[in-house]
Amino acid sequence: MSVLQFERRPGTIADACAVALLAAVVAIAILTFSDYGLGWDDFTHSQYGDLLYSYFSSGLTQRKVFSFVNLYYYGGGFDLIAATLAKLLPFVDVFDIRRLLGALVGLAGFFIVWRTGRRLAGPWGGLAAMALLMICPLFFGHMFMNAKDAPFAVSIAGLIYATVRAFDEFPNPTPRTVTLFGLCLGLSVGTRVMGLMTGVYIVAAIGFVLVAESFQLGLKDAAKRTLRFCGLLALGGPLAYFVMGIAWPWGVAEPLNPLMALKYYSVFWEVPWREMFDGRAIMVPDMPRIYVPLLFSVQMPEIFLGLVLSGAAGAVVTVFFGKEAPAKRARLVLIVTAAFFPIMLTVVARPVVYNGIRHFVFITPALSLLGGFAAAWIWERAQRMPRLARGAVAAAILVGFALPAKEFRTLHPYEYTYYNNFVGGTRGADSLFMLDYWGLAFKQAAAELDEYVEKHRWSLPQGRKLRVAVCGPHFAAAAELGPRYETTYDSKNADFYLMLGEFYCAEVKAPTLVKIERDGVTYATVYDVRGRPFPSVFAEGQ
Repeated sequence: MSVLQFERRPGTIADACAVALLAAVVAIAILTFSDYGLGWDDFTHSQYGDLLYSYFSSGLTQRKVFSFVNLYYYGGGFDLIAATLAKLLPFVDVFDIRRLLGALVGLAGFFIVWRTGRRLAGPWGGLAAMALLMICPLFFGHMFMNAKDAPFAVSIAGLIYATVRAFDEFPNPTPRTVTLFGLCLGLSVGTRVMGLMTGVYIVAAIGFVLVAESFQLGLKDAAKRTLRFCGLLALGGPLAYFVMGIAWPWGVAEPLNPLMALKYYSVFWEVPWREMFDGRAIMVPDMPRIYVPLLFSVQMPEIFLGLVLSGAAGAVVTVFFGKEAPAKRARLVLIVTAAFFPIMLTVVARPVVYNGIRHFVFITPALSLLGGFAAAWIWERAQRMPRLARGAVAAAILVGFALPAKEFRTLHPYEYTYYNNFVGGTRGADSLFMLDYWGLAFKQAAAELDEYVEKHRWSLPQGRKLRVAVCGPHFAAAAELGPRYETTYDSKNADFYLMLGEFYCAEVKAPTLVKIERDGVTYATVYDVRGRPFPSVFAEGQ
């Protein structure tokens, strides 16, 4: 074997493993996407997609989309694609299309993170970064059913990749890189106006290059190179604006609309409600500053947290003391800022936060990249160890990844409710935090209730629909239950009571027909309440 072949072999092995792992997850996603139920936002987003489709198919004349609830403040690229596919495939349920499309978007995120991690830390770093994102419950769980936060996360991952490429080519990014940068920037801002925050990441990285090169080349030459770099990237601006207009037409209807959206989201506009946090039911505007950091610390797998924190520390050391060119080190400035700036901003500004940390799915690709950076460093050092020690390191890493993957299998399709062992897993978190806040368990509960009704149909009321009192997302419950049922808040005249296993739902003394459980935790329950009226579907005080 030649020296060149030997040097290529580790990368070849890592890339082969990455391709095999990605292929396995593709197969899992295709086989399981239909297992994920509907949540609170599915119907409104489906309607939004239909309105976007009507807007474009009418030659931009059907403008009802610009006044549809508050969704016009969001980009709707995902919803538009789903609506278009539903028109092309009328024989396929629109929500099956949305779940499959979500799976495909998530898979694209895995691929992007792999390629980005490979640039930052080599083949093993890319493999580790992708694997970390795959065991991230916040990303994997939401990619199937969250039409806002998961696509936003993938668009941010794409923008990070394009920017990393640009720094690799500093100060002359190629036309291909500039085009990719413009495309991903447009998708990011066009998916959620918070994509404007990426400007902070990019400016931080560019500022580092300018300062670092000033010490080496002098301020004048460093400024020239930086301005050239910025000028070439700016050529992607028109494409970014065009793409943003497709994904978010309201965002370009008036020049200041993106700023109006930012202003809208800077104020909490909804009627406050309570959510469980750290064992207390707290009004969402009153959540403590530690809300996001604490939830990340208990919802991420232990190996994810360990590698991310190690990678962040290693990245900071490399930025200030590394020997690589400033532009290479600026890539790590970009990643660290993308991973931690949003969390720090939340701690300082204390905005209204709720629904766990679903609004922070978009930082998980950057966190995974830091973890991949650390894993590559550890594996590189392990190569210098004796074979037995090297095997022990490999085994520890594999076990670290396998444990959350095993837990995912137990929780499926509620992977997003995963909690780590710091709080005793999902069972320990049940009394401390929200679990199935999206209401996915209604799908399985409705299916099992339907089996019961079919078996006992002659003993049930005839000549009318069966009335189901619901504590949870009503539209989702209605869709999952089907035409033989009528959903209601009326707890006094209901036949059945379908409730989520959350603190705000009333518990009743009635025969239990269905109970959806994972790891000893109840996600949803159906009671037979015929002749047993109860005061409300909501717990007292909610």
